Amino acid sequence: MRKFWTSLLIVTCLAMAGMSSAQITVEDRLNHQNWLETADRAEQAIDTGRASDAALESLRSEIVAFRDRFALTSKKNATRILTLQSQLNALGPVPESGIESTDIAVLREGITIRMNESRVPVVVAQEAQSRAIGLIGEIDTIIRKRNTKRLLVRGPSPLNPEYWPVAARDLRGTGHSIVNETALIAKSRIGRKELRDDIANVALLAVLGLLLLFRGRHWAELLGEFMRRFGGRDTGVWSFLVSILRVALPYLGLVALTQAVVATGLAGLRGTLLLQAVPLWCAIMMGFVWLSDQLYNQRDEDALLPVSTEYRSVARLYVRLLAVMLIAHDAIRLFAEIENVSAGSKAVVEFPVILLTSLILLGLRSIASKERAADTDKMSAAAKQAGLAMISPIISRVSTIIGILAPLLAIIGYGAAAEALIYPAVMSLALFSFVLILTRFARDLYGWLVGTRSAQDSLVPALAGFAIGLMSLPFLALIWGARVTDLAEIWSQFMNGFAIGDSRISPTDFLTFVVIFIVGYTVTRMFQKTLKNNLLPKTSLDTGGQVAVTSGVGYVGIFLAALIAVSSAGLDLSSLAIVAGALSVGIGFGLQTIVSNFVSGVILLIERPISEGDWIEVSGQMGYVRDISVRSTRIETFDRFDVIIPNADLVSGTVTNYTRGNTVGRVIVPVGVAYGTDTRWIESILLEIANAHPMVLSNPSPSVAFQGFGASSLDFEIRAILRDVNWMLSVKSDMNHEIAKRFAAEGIEIPFEQRDLWLRNPETLAGKPDQDS
Repeated sequence: MRKFWTSLLIVTCLAMAGMSSAQITVEDRLNHQNWLETADRAEQAIDTGRASDAALESLRSEIVAFRDRFALTSKKNATRILTLQSQLNALGPVPESGIESTDIAVLREGITIRMNESRVPVVVAQEAQSRAIGLIGEIDTIIRKRNTKRLLVRGPSPLNPEYWPVAARDLRGTGHSIVNETALIAKSRIGRKELRDDIANVALLAVLGLLLLFRGRHWAELLGEFMRRFGGRDTGVWSFLVSILRVALPYLGLVALTQAVVATGLAGLRGTLLLQAVPLWCAIMMGFVWLSDQLYNQRDEDALLPVSTEYRSVARLYVRLLAVMLIAHDAIRLFAEIENVSAGSKAVVEFPVILLTSLILLGLRSIASKERAADTDKMSAAAKQAGLAMISPIISRVSTIIGILAPLLAIIGYGAAAEALIYPAVMSLALFSFVLILTRFARDLYGWLVGTRSAQDSLVPALAGFAIGLMSLPFLALIWGARVTDLAEIWSQFMNGFAIGDSRISPTDFLTFVVIFIVGYTVTRMFQKTLKNNLLPKTSLDTGGQVAVTSGVGYVGIFLAALIAVSSAGLDLSSLAIVAGALSVGIGFGLQTIVSNFVSGVILLIERPISEGDWIEVSGQMGYVRDISVRSTRIETFDRFDVIIPNADLVSGTVTNYTRGNTVGRVIVPVGVAYGTDTRWIESILLEIANAHPMVLSNPSPSVAFQGFGASSLDFEIRAILRDVNWMLSVKSDMNHEIAKRFAAEGIEIPFEQRDLWLRNPETLAGKPDQDS
């Protein structure tokens, strides 16, 4: 039925487009027919519910391929449709009366027909894409329900004695089958002939494997010494590379030995299946050996986790035993697949592995809890950067819960749930440890590149550690049962972007915007630097004008960079105009002070009532202008303190600028002499002192004013114009020194305040006579 309606939709679209063969090609028809057949098969499999997980995954992959193809097709003719739509908009709406010029009506009809023709493949693709998305969701739901059901199904208990003999018999049977197959092949003429033919390859692989297995670690150490000698100082980079080689070379040796055994041709079907799994088991073992050496190294400076020396060897043993447990679990899984054993036999064989794994986890947790309280301060910088101090208690508690819960679940028959808890927990700990090690390597690598160990604690290594942790999340999801298809679906949705109104912003668009904006911002800053250092100093502009021009160029450059980035990324922000308008009202009320300061900063840069280096006084603060930004102005006081003044205060308030335009200014030095001194004589002495100072201008010449008669002195003032008012305090100090010197030489008295005390009743001070005398 759905196929019928879909075909009808296609026919209708074709009819609307005038049956245009230029838009729907023969290849498109065939592809759509294949899609309809695949969709029908998928719906049938979903309705019956009898398809296996593998069959559903295969169907899903086919549907995903079709969906991606439809997504591309839905964007077909987008430019042409926009052009035709703009042409229709240019013609304007159809008059309400329905009567318009014949030429315009014919033109409108032709444009409409071409637009319908262009929209045919888009409409068909969008309908098929919607159907594909729905089918994918239904398949994912079925698979998730099946996985959940497997975890919650209760099976036989491993403690039931009736399953023990069966499990032992199955294990012996598997061993005997492998031995018998190998013996049978070895006795056969064909097997011996193949062995003789491949004896050279077998011997070569065996020798190479033994050399790498027993001498690989030594060769890695020699290579490390060579790298340290010729590669510069070691900040941990060479040690990290050598540690990888120490396990990689023996691993290659084990793989070579495995291939040598396979090359003999003596392994039967069961033996071949086991040998195919050996490289994976070796990788697990060597990987955990490497992790244990990195986490609990004998050298304190190389140990990543704070564990005392007496516990490190035990901790390394526990980590390596976890690898053995993972290998045993995979071997049991392979054993169950080869022999198709009963659920009871598998539960009995699997239970000791689950129990031992739980005990090992609890043992590691015990060591961690003992050492965490005593050695938290000894934790490496990489571990602190990764937040180990914060999440270590959480990991410890979760490990304890899983270590206790998993064996209990296995005992009561929920073996699948126990396996889904204990083994992912082990692999999660291994992944987290690997992230810690890579974080430390990123710090060491950055310190080696920069050349200073102190650079390891900068922002770049921290960002690298964050990126490493972020990239580990997909692997963590896979460990805990997520399917690759689930992650691919999330990634596909992420790459499709998110919709804001009628606009859709994808990561590619955002990345394009960021890259172009950064390039524009960098070019703007470089141009500003060139203006400031090379071009503007050669002009007649003062310092304030140069700063204003440089700042203005910066604002214009950043605006143009943002505009070009938006246009290049293809972001259509027209649909956000209403939202932006509504937000601007609310933001305007909340940020009106900031906006006011911003506008005031622009006014300051344009009108330039103050400039950098000016001596100003505003709001009771006096000092030199050191920086003018769009929001505030920084003033350095004479006490060498920085005062931040909002730009709005500079525009709306009263500002005194002592050095605006030039540095010429007046200094006033008050002087007092004793009554009875010749005033004209004092005037001539003070004029000589003022004219003698090098900072005092001769035109206009300094003057001396007789201010009046003070309470204790005759008051004079020296008033002089200075070449640079910034030297006012120094000039005043020099003149005071010279005045004291000249007055002392001429015998002129500088008075000080005196007070005469008159007692109204002096007899009260004499006291009363003693009555007893």
